[in-house]
Amino acid sequence: MFVPSITLDHASDTPLHRQIYGQIAQAIRAGEVPRGARLPSSRTMARLLGVSRNTVLAAFDDLAADDLLRGERGAGMRVQGGAAAPEVTWFGLQQVIRAAGYPARVVTLADPDGNPIYLRY
Repeated sequence: MFVPSITLDHASDTPLHRQIYGQIAQAIRAGEVPRGARLPSSRTMARLLGVSRNTVLAAFDDLAADDLLRGERGAGMRVQGGAAAPEVTWFGLQQVIRAAGYPARVVTLADPDGNPIYLRY
């Protein structure tokens, strides 16, 4: 379960549900929250923040509308958005393997035209 760190400013002109939305959305988009993490129930979150449950529900609804959360009956709200897994390309993987010192051995051969062939194992 992920309990976001939320600081509310009751003197701000920004409504409380938008403050909650903004801070949770920022954490999800920054990758601080793993995809699939479960948030506390709306009742628990409301108790933790000292706001009404309707305020938390409004924030959750906005997050769900932006595809950052998805609601599951009986399971609460789960993070749907978040940082995507980095795409791995063959070229990038080759660089990682070589930087790690693998393969440890290289045999140099020549083709019939005299061009070098490197056999890495």
